[in-house]
Amino acid sequence: MVADAERAYPGRVLAVDYGEKRVGLAVSDPSRTIASPAGFIVRRAGKRPPVAEIVRRAEAAEVTAFVIGLPLDDRGDDTPRAIETRQIAAELEKRTGLPVTLVDERYTTAAALRTVREMGGTTRGRKGDVDALAATILLQHALKLAP
Repeated sequence: MVADAERAYPGRVLAVDYGEKRVGLAVSDPSRTIASPAGFIVRRAGKRPPVAEIVRRAEAAEVTAFVIGLPLDDRGDDTPRAIETRQIAAELEKRTGLPVTLVDERYTTAAALRTVREMGGTTRGRKGDVDALAATILLQHALKLAP
């Protein structure tokens, strides 16, 4: 998965946590060791998916690969949003020519919320930051999978 992409395309990876209201982003360092939050994109109801903005952010970060969270249900089956996410992944691959890896994202948002609470913080007014943190957790997981 990420390991194959790393051999073919060394460099930064952009993680995308594609949600209904926001898209959380995280980016790795060039050695693919550290994952850091990279902001979020607000989705507008009834508008096209923000693929162009994701591509713009990827170009600005000089990434060479994507990791996209796949929102599966509790049994590991596709949800309607998982189907949409697969379409976004295909579009990113088509537009950029970069490898896209889909990674099970179940519980990343819950882990991000738990992390904020454990640090004594609040999520009030910081939902975008939580989405970026969820993308960071997703990316850390994907980087661990790589040998």
